[in-house]
Amino acid sequence: MTDSSLPRAAVIGGGPAGLMAAEQLRAAGIAVDLYDAMGSVGRKFLLAGKGGLNLTHGEAFDDFVARYGDRANEVGAWLREFDAEALRAWARGLAVETFVGSSGRVFPADMKAAPLLRRWVRRLHADGVRFHMHHRWLGWQDDGALRFATPTGETTVRADATVLALGGGSWPQLGSDGAWMAALQDAGVATAPLVPANCGFECAWSEHLASRFAGAPLKAVVAQWHDRNGWRHQRQGECVISEYGIEGSLIYAIGPALREQIAARGEALLKLDLAPGYPLDTLVSRLGAPRGKHSIGDWIRRRAGLDAAKCALVFEVADKATLANHVALAGLIKALPLRLRAPRPIAEAISTAGGVRFDAMAQEHLMLRARPGVFCAGEMLDWEAPTGGYLLTACFASGRRAGNAAAQWLADRHGPPAAA
Repeated sequence: MTDSSLPRAAVIGGGPAGLMAAEQLRAAGIAVDLYDAMGSVGRKFLLAGKGGLNLTHGEAFDDFVARYGDRANEVGAWLREFDAEALRAWARGLAVETFVGSSGRVFPADMKAAPLLRRWVRRLHADGVRFHMHHRWLGWQDDGALRFATPTGETTVRADATVLALGGGSWPQLGSDGAWMAALQDAGVATAPLVPANCGFECAWSEHLASRFAGAPLKAVVAQWHDRNGWRHQRQGECVISEYGIEGSLIYAIGPALREQIAARGEALLKLDLAPGYPLDTLVSRLGAPRGKHSIGDWIRRRAGLDAAKCALVFEVADKATLANHVALAGLIKALPLRLRAPRPIAEAISTAGGVRFDAMAQEHLMLRARPGVFCAGEMLDWEAPTGGYLLTACFASGRRAGNAAAQWLADRHGPPAAA
């Protein structure tokens, strides 16, 4: 069979999900054309690896899947086919060895994203995937042809199957701008609004705190919050004071709950235990000892073990009566309240939630109900995950699922390529 007579698939989007979909389609004998709005593929993937590519995570499967929150069942189905160990084995096939860091995060041995991406793209080229850069998808013509804006004007493409892997709405300068939402809505595809995920939250700091402590880390703190059902939760980790509020891995991990509170009440109440190493009664006893000539700030540092940034937060929130009462002060240190007003804008977020709703697809196949033969993958679907390798792993896994499903859909209609 000549290449021109093969069933033809269009993959739109050159991030991990799109590249993985293209790989699976080509392996099934499908002719594949990959389109991307930028001048090269994997722009956001390279950015993710700028400080060391966190490819996946080494924790147990059930704990791993739980990181996807309300979408654990749907994403878990992808991961049962292609989990963290499978991703590491796949990287090994590109001569990229990985290791598990002290936090459980998995990195390439050289910590870099570029070598892995270069080898992957080179292999896809060698396997026959055709790349078309500077092609921004605009939607469909009335006859179903794909519309693209190119440097030389609009062009159309016909494909037997299409995989959309267009990313979310964060980092628009890298091509992931969410502009595809309108085209899908016009086609009758149900979507949820894109919202920032893995982002900081705004808090009304005083000028003193914002100017002197922006960028200061808050290590070994425990976040305390309530979910939509009123259940209390807590999680230990690290975060960072920013000029506008608070950010960092601990905040990213609980971001969905904070967004829900803000949407329902106009603000989110987050409490921080600044001294998790001391039980409350122990801290009360330590702060209640005779202070002598020590200033209250020095006393808090000595007796509660707080650094300058944590002390600054105490003084930001405490009134004079609390500072004068060691019992109330201990209670404040163990549950310091922060009122968060809003998440930061999507353009500043690491990722987004929202996008194509799962009920808009035949979930087993990730095929749009409104557009048979069109499959979706990656961050453009309505799921989210914290940083730590979970985002990338699910993007790879969903691309693999969508690519395989598209190949099977084509085989059901055209027959196996080798038999034609």
